[in-house]
Amino acid sequence: MVEVVFHVLEHAVAITLFVFSMMLLVDYVSVLTRGRLGTVVRGGRLRQYLGASFLGATPGCLGAFLSVSMYMRGFLSFGAIVACMVATSGDEAFVMLAMFPQTALLLFAVLFVAGSVFGWLSDAVVRRLRIQPSPCCVDAAIHHTEEYCRCFDREVWRWPWRPGVPRILIAAILLAALAAVGAGWIGEDPWIRVALWILLPLSAAAVLTVPEHYLREHILAHLVRRHLAGVFLWTLGALLIVELGLRSWDVAGFVRGHMPIVLLTAGLLGLIPTSGPHLVFVTLFSQGLVPFSVLLVSSVVQDGHAALPLLSHSPRDVLLIKAFNLVLGVALGAVLYLVGV
Repeated sequence: MVEVVFHVLEHAVAITLFVFSMMLLVDYVSVLTRGRLGTVVRGGRLRQYLGASFLGATPGCLGAFLSVSMYMRGFLSFGAIVACMVATSGDEAFVMLAMFPQTALLLFAVLFVAGSVFGWLSDAVVRRLRIQPSPCCVDAAIHHTEEYCRCFDREVWRWPWRPGVPRILIAAILLAALAAVGAGWIGEDPWIRVALWILLPLSAAAVLTVPEHYLREHILAHLVRRHLAGVFLWTLGALLIVELGLRSWDVAGFVRGHMPIVLLTAGLLGLIPTSGPHLVFVTLFSQGLVPFSVLLVSSVVQDGHAALPLLSHSPRDVLLIKAFNLVLGVALGAVLYLVGV
């Protein structure tokens, strides 16, 4: 039992470090480009579907948050925001990249195509049923346009250098984790070790060079407080459930004997507007207990934290989006399951 706990704990720590580093660097690049990534969605409906799906398919919630902001300001159609929510996998995308990178990239490509098609289909259904989404919010703003939000500032390095305790602590933890990877204590998979050897030094460099605003708002308030503990606890819990389940009862037999129920459960659990619970299906897939179709259903229906900002604007729109995603996701997953995928 102790051996199982330590094994799962090491795996959860490695995945959490990978997720945190990837989220930090994706956020860094997004702010560094001043939010210009959003220009890919501006234009006609086809460009909106493709652009919103592309932003959704990028790992994490940043692309989806940007799409939600643009939808709230009236720059995207209802079908385009559905396309984004279909394509996004939230924080689970980083975990999948850590667990099964090749399949994860294939999944992102499938989600991009599915989002683009389902976006067009959703707009067609909305027009046919005469459903009116909520009006846009003229006061909504995209944080990336603020002038004081920068990634690198020479003022940070002015002598005498006063980095502050939070900055030193985060950088020290990242570098200590790098030493643990080098000692073989973290990352039993060669892929994750190589990734951490690259990501951890880059993350530490980012932490040491960003201005105070970025450190407080982007790293501490957002990544650490809103994501880090949740990613670690849900990953640890999902790994423990599957690992202990495999040792105590026939999880594989139960899942394979009730696959239609598991597929539907993946869709229903995806209605929860947060990251975390869906890691159960990511873990089941990584263990070979569920097919790709179940993972796809979970990924199509769930949208990480992306729907949370939209709740404050229009709970009705969130319910409509979730309803569309559930029907489309379960239907697509059922077809793939029936053909043996």
